[in-house]
Order: sequence, then C-alpha cells, then structure tokens
Amino acid sequence: MSWYYCLVHQRVEPELGCANAERLGPYDTEAEAASALETAKARSEAFDEDDD
Repeated sequence: MSWYYCLVHQRVEPELGCANAERLGPYDTEAEAASALETAKARSEAFDEDDD
C-alpha cells in the first residue's frame, strides 16, 4: 500500500484519496508520508546548496 501527504487537508491519506496534484508521495509507510513536508524542505535546501 502507498501513502501520501495531502496538501489541501494537511494529513496523511492512503492511495485512494485526493488528486495527485494536491499531495506529496507516494511513500512506503504512513510515517514517511507524515514527514513529507520535512523531507521536501530538506531536499529543497540541499538542492539550493548545490553549486552545479
């Protein structure tokens, strides 16, 4: 089963949920989906720091 973080409702939801355009994922676990915003922030910061 895949898990997603819904940006509209600000909660974790299963595969059958809101449209993909409104959420982050898929994630393998509910816990990974729950930390989706932190993961996205860390990835954005790492990208911004990359000099290439």
